[in-house]
Amino acid sequence: MVAANARDAASVSADRASTSSAAAAAGQSKVTARKVNLWYGDKQALFDVDIDIATNQVTAFIGPSGCGKSTFLRCINRMNDTIAICRMKGEIRLEGTDIYDKSIDVVQLRARVGMVFQKPNPFPKSIYDNIAYGPKIHGLARDKATLDGIVEKSLKGAGLWKEVADRLDQPGLGLSGGQQQRLCIARAIAVSPEVILMDEPCSALDPIATAIVEELIEELRANYTIVIVTHNMQQAARVSQKTAFFHLGKLIEFSPTDQIFTSPSHQMTQDYITGRFG
Repeated sequence: MVAANARDAASVSADRASTSSAAAAAGQSKVTARKVNLWYGDKQALFDVDIDIATNQVTAFIGPSGCGKSTFLRCINRMNDTIAICRMKGEIRLEGTDIYDKSIDVVQLRARVGMVFQKPNPFPKSIYDNIAYGPKIHGLARDKATLDGIVEKSLKGAGLWKEVADRLDQPGLGLSGGQQQRLCIARAIAVSPEVILMDEPCSALDPIATAIVEELIEELRANYTIVIVTHNMQQAARVSQKTAFFHLGKLIEFSPTDQIFTSPSHQMTQDYITGRFG
């Protein structure tokens, strides 16, 4: 029974990895958005955003504060649904499925599209229980042996296993800031998501911890599609393959990262990356 359950949990991750690899090889988009408009009450925050986010790549969202990049990021896993005055029009598809269709289970969607926030937010639980929480509620582990395997694999995937293997019963809040952020990344990948959204994941970290997380992002993109919001243009240049520049709720330019930072096609992009505003 233990072996069977372990195979069941492993098969979910393997099937998704196989699908993602095939899609990446075919050059397919993991997430597509068309004519996305969003309002907070009467104030419009997004205007006709169209974008195709490629499988197994890192896509960076850059732009001044308040330009809509985090708002759009939260549209991809419907986190904006929790804001009563927020309403969205348009279409966002995850591998062809409209995520705003009434038949969509939002809990299951957020298992497929995980999120890492600006400030590390471990649960007030042990390191082990932080990772085990998601697999438990989503029914990915029906016994302790399977759960142990998921916890170890997730911590290894987040580059944290060697640092915490001998203290899994200790509070996650007792870790350093950089370790807490990697714990949150491990928590996100424990449910075998397809997409990981990162909202300024390094803004509260020191340069050493930031470098570790950036190296981790590069490793993770082999198995996950990653979207990162960052104010740090050097970080966007280091970690991403494509970059989207937002301004006043509009997607101004979306191009390969090298092109954005060397020969942008829009003057506003040029002005932003050269520090003329922002």
